[in-house]
Amino acid sequence: MSRGWARWALFGYRWFGASLYPLLGPYLAIRAAKGKEERSRRSERYGRAKIDRPQGPVVWFHAASVGETTAVVPLIREVRRRGISVVLTTGTVTSAGVARERLGDTVIHQYVPLDLKPAVSRFLDHWRPDLAIIAESEIWPMTILELGARRTPQVLVNGRLSDRSFARWSKRPSLADALFENLSHVIAQSDLDAERFLALGARPVTVSGNLKVDTAAPPWNQQELVKLQAQIGNRATWAAISTFEGEDEIVAAVHRALKPRHQQLTILVPRHPDRADAIEAMLAGRGLSVARRSRGDLIEPSTDVYLGDTIGEMGLFLNLTKIAFVGKSLKGGGGQNPLEPAMLGCAVLSGSNVENFRESYAKLLKNGGARFVRDGEMLAKGVHYLLSNPQACEAMAEGGEKTLRDMRGALKATIHALEPYINPLTVKARLLPRDDENTESRAGGQW
Repeated sequence: MSRGWARWALFGYRWFGASLYPLLGPYLAIRAAKGKEERSRRSERYGRAKIDRPQGPVVWFHAASVGETTAVVPLIREVRRRGISVVLTTGTVTSAGVARERLGDTVIHQYVPLDLKPAVSRFLDHWRPDLAIIAESEIWPMTILELGARRTPQVLVNGRLSDRSFARWSKRPSLADALFENLSHVIAQSDLDAERFLALGARPVTVSGNLKVDTAAPPWNQQELVKLQAQIGNRATWAAISTFEGEDEIVAAVHRALKPRHQQLTILVPRHPDRADAIEAMLAGRGLSVARRSRGDLIEPSTDVYLGDTIGEMGLFLNLTKIAFVGKSLKGGGGQNPLEPAMLGCAVLSGSNVENFRESYAKLLKNGGARFVRDGEMLAKGVHYLLSNPQACEAMAEGGEKTLRDMRGALKATIHALEPYINPLTVKARLLPRDDENTESRAGGQW
């Protein structure tokens, strides 16, 4: 594809999006009915804001979902510490909940506008960001082009490109170059990611490591933890977290296979809590007794599966066990973040389809903090082994802890790379006239 064809492709993308604009109302209504949009805030997806822009410099952070949101929280706190206002956009209700829990009203939260010119232009016209910081692999053509047209610096942090994404962009090098040339800086997770961004035309590219290692462990309510531990008593436990469709059935089969020997409690935390009704029906159909966190069900001696169908309580669920299977690795593919269970002292089990977290798993495997399983039968054997051998489970947890120590440092490297973009805004923020309100309240947002 030549440079000219790339521009025509982007032109076509813009007008195709414009033709879809009138159909967005029903689309967003359907998503809201499924709990995937907040009904009262659907206008934000059109770029409309009900909150005034703060005075002074504004940094726009975008984090698509829970993992990306968690990763940029320390960066946001650093920017706020310098007196700069932050607008944070996320793409899911779940990630909005995480942002609310961890950042409160120190930022203005908005749902990210759809990648259509009217919505993006309206959003940028209102907020007028001085800097855009995008997490991981959120490459939205219209957003990137509109920021570029306004000469707004845009930096990709914790950048990564999966095998599939890199292959797709590599087939369209001129299109990739037309987009990636708008990025002021890419701060990549790994050397491999850096090489891929460079091959697609991004300049400059530096390597920071994975920001998710430098985040705090998932929080939990200690009172709730003590209450649940009392209900569980001395029963053995294991958890299957961030599961996708097809893996819940595997978890049910593993539970049934191990129950005669261990009488264990299985803690099942689906990646998308809106699937909880279907999961409960499936488990009940297999003769398993289910207690749901969202209903406040008690964990009784007869409970087979504790269904963690709430948002923002991963820390609570992981503190109930020492063994965690991480999903989207046997079915779905790509994997999910194994670092959170490692942070909380869990031995990590996973399928081998983890391309999105390849480096993290490689280091965990090297240090003995994780093991791969190829199917449900092998997962059952792995859980059985760890339940039967507490010393082996503890050794895996120590391997995970060593991995985390070795990987830390990404936050410091990322802040260093961002200094040329943030320092001028810090100076500008300090020159603002002071009033009776403190910086936190001036930049605070509504939820």
